[in-house]
Amino acid sequence: MQPTRRDLSRLFPALAVATAAQAGGAVLPSKTYPFDALPVHANGANSTRPLLDGNTHTGFHLEAHFTELPPGGAPHPPHHHAHEEMIVVHQGTMEVTINGKTARLGPGSSAYVASNEEHGWRNVGTRRALYLVLAFGS
Repeated sequence: MQPTRRDLSRLFPALAVATAAQAGGAVLPSKTYPFDALPVHANGANSTRPLLDGNTHTGFHLEAHFTELPPGGAPHPPHHHAHEEMIVVHQGTMEVTINGKTARLGPGSSAYVASNEEHGWRNVGTRRALYLVLAFGS
């Protein structure tokens, strides 16, 4: 029996998962992640809670973590990298700079940074800031 194009197209999702597994990336399971159950990693006055780090079932890499900064704190100096990144502010006031343009973001606000664009952020509020980072791609 000769396979049809439709038969072959059904193999693509399985191929993507297999390719991701061979590349060493774990496929992310469907599950819940209670905030209080996430491990806390302290770095001075900053802290992070890893959330996700692996490949989706289509083979796309996704990393996510929460970061908490004290007033005046920053996670690191401005930088750039190949993967895209997004932050979503949960509490506090963040100053976000992307390619030299600066904006203040409060709770519920977000910022997206395309590949290789210089960016940085810091807490410019009077209380601790908590935000979610989503990194798309390797």
